[in-house]
Amino acid sequence: MNDFEFGTVKLHLKEIMEERGLSLSKLSFRAEMQRTQLKHYDGSIQRLDIAVLSRLCYALECDLQDLLEYIPPSE
Repeated sequence: MNDFEFGTVKLHLKEIMEERGLSLSKLSFRAEMQRTQLKHYDGSIQRLDIAVLSRLCYALECDLQDLLEYIPPSE
């Protein structure tokens, strides 16, 4: 049984950054995170950290449901 049988979670970080006109540098400053750490959140991240999600929501002025989307499995 693979993980995709349960669906997947999509992170909309890049889209929200574009909507807000934020560069990776500005987001890293606002979220008080390293740019290298944020680069992993471009879709290649496997596990999400609640503290990081909180920082991103704060820095992007968005809700968690704006940042994450659950995509159910296709049958």
